Amino acid sequence: MKLLIASDIHGAASWCSRLMDAIDAEQPDRVVLLGDLLYHGPRNDLPEDYAPKEVIAMLNGIADRVIAVRGNCEAEVDQMVLDFPCMADYDALWDPAAPNPQAAGTGRELFFTHGHIWGPGIHNSVDHMPTLPAGAAIVYGHTHKKVSLASDANPGIWCFNPGSVGIPKDGSHSYGIYLDGTFEHRILG
Repeated sequence: MKLLIASDIHGAASWCSRLMDAIDAEQPDRVVLLGDLLYHGPRNDLPEDYAPKEVIAMLNGIADRVIAVRGNCEAEVDQMVLDFPCMADYDALWDPAAPNPQAAGTGRELFFTHGHIWGPGIHNSVDHMPTLPAGAAIVYGHTHKKVSLASDANPGIWCFNPGSVGIPKDGSHSYGIYLDGTFEHRILG
C-alpha cells in the first residue's frame, strides 16, 4: 500500500500545484489530507500564493483517491465546495501487509487526524492520544513541522507528521509517503 500524506495546504495554490505534480509522479494508491486545506487561519500570515478557489479545483480533481480529516481551519463551507468528505475529526486505515514488530506479525493501524483534537503532544499538537493497538501509527498535521519517531509517552506507537505544504514552520514545504510499513518525508521543490 502506498499513501501520499499531506497537511496544511492553507490555500497556497502554487504549493498545491507542486503537490499535484508529486501525486502524479508518486502514483499513490490513496492521498491522505490531514486538514487545513483552504483557509490560512487567524494565526498564520496569508500565503503569498493564496488562491483557495484554485486549490479547490486541484483537490476536486483527485477526489476519488482522497481520505481527508478536518483541521482546525475547516468549516462547513469547505465541505460545500470539496467533492470528498473532509469534516471527520479522524479516520483510520488498516494495512494488513505492513510488518508489525510490536505485535510479532503483520498488520498496522494508521490513525489519521489533524493534531488539534487527537495528537501525541509533539511541538504544538494536543497531548491527547486515542487508544491504539501496539504497532499503530498516529499520522497528524497541525504543527507545520515534520516528525517521524517512536512515541516516548505511548510505547509501541509511531508518530508521523508530513510537515506543511503551504506554510511550513520548519523551513521546507513537504509531504509524506507511507510505503511497505514505513514513512518518509519528501520535500516539494
